Amino acid sequence: MNWKSVCFDWNRTRAFLVTAEEGTLSAAANALNMTQPTLSRQVASLEQEIGVRLFERAGHRLELTSSGMELLQLARKMGDAASDFSLMANGQSQQLEGTVVISVCELDAVYRLPRIIAKLREEEPGITIEVVVSNKVSDLNRRDADIAIRSFCPTQPDLIARKLGEETVWLYGTEEYLQPYNDINSLEDIHNIQLIGFSDSSKMVDQLNQQGWNLSLNNVKLSTDYQMMQIKLCKENLGLIYLTQDVGDQEQHLVKAFEQFGPAICLPVWAVCHQELRTNRRIRRVFDFVSDELKKYLSQTM
Repeated sequence: MNWKSVCFDWNRTRAFLVTAEEGTLSAAANALNMTQPTLSRQVASLEQEIGVRLFERAGHRLELTSSGMELLQLARKMGDAASDFSLMANGQSQQLEGTVVISVCELDAVYRLPRIIAKLREEEPGITIEVVVSNKVSDLNRRDADIAIRSFCPTQPDLIARKLGEETVWLYGTEEYLQPYNDINSLEDIHNIQLIGFSDSSKMVDQLNQQGWNLSLNNVKLSTDYQMMQIKLCKENLGLIYLTQDVGDQEQHLVKAFEQFGPAICLPVWAVCHQELRTNRRIRRVFDFVSDELKKYLSQTM
């Protein structure tokens, strides 16, 4: 290979790739944890190095030139290769020191993980724990996190998963809100109830209707993906919310709604990790510890 023909800097190529993916310099700078002027200089330096204009400005956004669009495909392949290299290298580490990133949903982050992390910190003080809190699915292949707690088993062959148990999800509300429905004997009689939903509440409505409810999106006039706000809104007597039993039973002023008809849904709980990282002692230690503690917790709360 003629190494002299490789005349560009990977860091600058990464700056181009992230800018193209994010759409603006400010968003890309935030993703790379650098200042916008620094990122702008890196992109400009790459354009100068390769002698190609990559972007055209369109208001506050950047649009790829035709040359930029062609080079973006190759830059994505380079980004994937760099991610694979990092995964493989990280998987060789045998140290019990360093950082492990765990991705969990909001309710796990607030109600379940703190106690587990406190215990882990006592046993492994050399390991730094970073928690990514999101109700969206973290991409472990792209290193959004090292470990994720999910409600479904992944299908990607390069991910490994351990089932930790199941969690029961009920509708919860205040006694005051539920008082007019105390004499309900059939789900078909519930028409004007309000649910506090998510940005896409159709799945929630469909799940309940499959169990005999008679609801539509008119029963979801209030929604937010921020579950801690859902709890606060519920306590203001604005509707019912989905909560796992262990979380809902901890919340004062909330009770199970229509308990006589059973839970809304039951979900599995999985711990997921990239297979390359399972050879890393530090990540394997955290994966096993968190999995064992969550499994024990779920068995006690079902």
